[in-house]
Amino acid sequence: MTTSHITIYGIPNCDTVKKSRAWFTAQGLDHTFHDFKKQGVPAQHLPGWMAAVGWEKLVNRQGTTWRKLDAATQAAVQGEESAAALLQAQPSVIKRPVVEWQTGGRTHVSVGYVPDQWLAWTA
Repeated sequence: MTTSHITIYGIPNCDTVKKSRAWFTAQGLDHTFHDFKKQGVPAQHLPGWMAAVGWEKLVNRQGTTWRKLDAATQAAVQGEESAAALLQAQPSVIKRPVVEWQTGGRTHVSVGYVPDQWLAWTA
């Protein structure tokens, strides 16, 4: 297995992020953690994430942060551009974790806790 780089994006107190980080550690897979709260959302990565998984999957409409947004702000999220603006302004709206896995010259992106998908990428 050749793994060039794995980055887990999220916030450290998120249970799903904690579980994901623990899974990678248990598998012996080196990874880097990018804290949205301290380091912000990397704007240059958003287009790639949206291309890989879709903006709809990145916007966590089930979370507390989304539910606290006013109706006008929620209604304004209609496509990639408006979603990207919201994700930059409100990092806690991003479904977590976002995992970027660069291996063999390819970049894989996943959202949420998906160990079966990650295992497939180790093959």
